[in-house]
Amino acid sequence: MTATIGLVLLLVSAVIQAVFLLLRGKRRDFVSHWLLAATALALLATLVARSIQIQFPAVTNTYESLVFFSAAVCVVLFIMRLQFPRRLPPAAQFGATLVSIVLLMLSSSPLAPRKIQPPIPALRSLWLALHVAFSFIGEAFFVVSFVAAICYFVSRRAESKEALDMLVATSIGVGYPVFTAGALIFGAVWAETAWGSWWSWDPKETWALVTWLIYTAYLHTRYVRKLRGAWSAALSIAGFVAAAFTFFGVNFLLSGLHSYR
Repeated sequence: MTATIGLVLLLVSAVIQAVFLLLRGKRRDFVSHWLLAATALALLATLVARSIQIQFPAVTNTYESLVFFSAAVCVVLFIMRLQFPRRLPPAAQFGATLVSIVLLMLSSSPLAPRKIQPPIPALRSLWLALHVAFSFIGEAFFVVSFVAAICYFVSRRAESKEALDMLVATSIGVGYPVFTAGALIFGAVWAETAWGSWWSWDPKETWALVTWLIYTAYLHTRYVRKLRGAWSAALSIAGFVAAAFTFFGVNFLLSGLHSYR
């Protein structure tokens, strides 16, 4: 029920954002980000209720992961809107909100069964909970950088391009260490605990590494090679595509040690 409430709030937020986008800055939107915060609370309430039922953090299957990911995007947007209102253009916020809606709708599809059941022994590890939570929090920032990169290519104003380029850099700069901790460090510790090996070249591990390497390339080219603009935006898009494939493509197209649904 709370997940449905969250979806409704998210849709209302998106509609409000769309209206203010059409007004083209004539009025300021003071409402939509608060609805994003309310959405996050509703989704997290869903996960807390499931956690109590299974007596473990509810982030061990596809449905729970999608709900958590959607909530994380909403939280990131809310925080960025409060802390950096001028660095988060309305179009970028709207695009990231749409991504959150897609994630939540996927959680309601047959691809993500909602059945509540305790995780198998291999999944009952706090390292797994940290692995999943930090990975998706990092990727929530990557959602913002992905949308900002798309807006960069669409925008024709030099001022807007500069702001969007900075938003891409800020989002990746914050998301990268969080994703590194979750996907690689906590993931490796959990792998050793569950399977007795720090690294097994499992498809999901491999694609998580590919994702990390793309974002590493972004940071290297931006801060060492001093490349900006279209090149950086393209790497941001490539990184998110790899991240999306790591979650969706590997889950449904490839089999491996991570084949839990």
